[in-house]
Amino acid sequence: MKSVQDLGDLRGKRVLVRCDFNVPLDGDRITDDGRIKAALPTLTQLRAAGAKVIVLAHLGRPKGAPEAKYSVAPAAKRLGELLGAPVKLAEDVAGPSAEATVASLEDGDICLLENVRFEPGETSKVDAEREELAAKWAKLADVFVSDGFGVVHRKQASVYDIAKLLPSAGGTLVKKEGDVFGKVLKNPDRPFVVVLGGAKVADKLAVIDNLLKIADTVIVGGGMAYTFLKAQGHEVGKSLLDEASLDACRGYLAQAEASGKQLLLPVDVRVASGMDFAAHTVDGPIDVVAADAIPADKMGLDIGPASEKLFADAITAAQTVVWNGPMGVFEIPALAGGTKAVAQALTECTGLTVVGGGDSAAAVRILGFSDDQFGHISTGGGASLEYLEGKELPGLAILEEN
Repeated sequence: MKSVQDLGDLRGKRVLVRCDFNVPLDGDRITDDGRIKAALPTLTQLRAAGAKVIVLAHLGRPKGAPEAKYSVAPAAKRLGELLGAPVKLAEDVAGPSAEATVASLEDGDICLLENVRFEPGETSKVDAEREELAAKWAKLADVFVSDGFGVVHRKQASVYDIAKLLPSAGGTLVKKEGDVFGKVLKNPDRPFVVVLGGAKVADKLAVIDNLLKIADTVIVGGGMAYTFLKAQGHEVGKSLLDEASLDACRGYLAQAEASGKQLLLPVDVRVASGMDFAAHTVDGPIDVVAADAIPADKMGLDIGPASEKLFADAITAAQTVVWNGPMGVFEIPALAGGTKAVAQALTECTGLTVVGGGDSAAAVRILGFSDDQFGHISTGGGASLEYLEGKELPGLAILEEN
């Protein structure tokens, strides 16, 4: 794909930039501004080049109509603070306010249009409806820069269709993400270790399927580990269990053994009587038990100390590590040990370490790690997962096609 440098002299040009500002909020306070910070290199580069910068972004999941709680106003405010420059905010997505805001820009100025998902055409499955919205944006700009890696797996108006209408390029972030994941999937330094966690095993089956062919070791923790333990014939008590995925897990265990790959599961886990996941409260005391001896009345909520060491040893010995998904309910300090141990091991690995976005990226920041302790922290949870599955991502494919 083309880079911003390939677009030529941008002074005075109106540059439409798709960013991913889907940040977590507590009221109107941003609790993790990592995605906004990730956009700064491209936006700073464009402003320095004298471009008139028009940012498109989404926040949350509005249903194709304006909702005050999903306004991108907090993102505009934080972006202005980070840039040290005013960020004009349009009151609509592609209407009179957007047109007037863009018309008011001087060279080097920047504005943010309202949440693109306030328009039903953004996420429509009907090509003509997406194309109609993209055409409105195309009238506002001269070129398009795609820099929201977290949405490149979506065939949406602000990601895919707009790139067909304007000269287009990948921004600094999208180029970097593509380079990192391309390296991981096509030419990883070995040993190559993949660490997978999170709640739902079904969400990661396609990733396991693809990476068992590429990686040397696949480590499975988090809630998804209990379906694998059940597939081995162990009691998992009240732990998260995906009955529909048991046969698939048995198949992956057999596949790993037949191909000489390691598929590492927890050898011990932290358990309690129950858990209110919404309130993040635990019922009763937390105990450590062997992974093959979980009491029938207990729920596994984190990997145990022996598992932490087993996983950390594999990680620190690797030359390429990709991690996606926490090892337990890391929001509760007593159940954060597994996730923290994995993060710590990544910081001690001398090879390329990639934190695969989503909950993993949030976890390392909540647990006190800084971004520069890792080789790369992806900004795209869903996009990075689909990349690791080996899927073609529409938002990247259209840039390469152009």
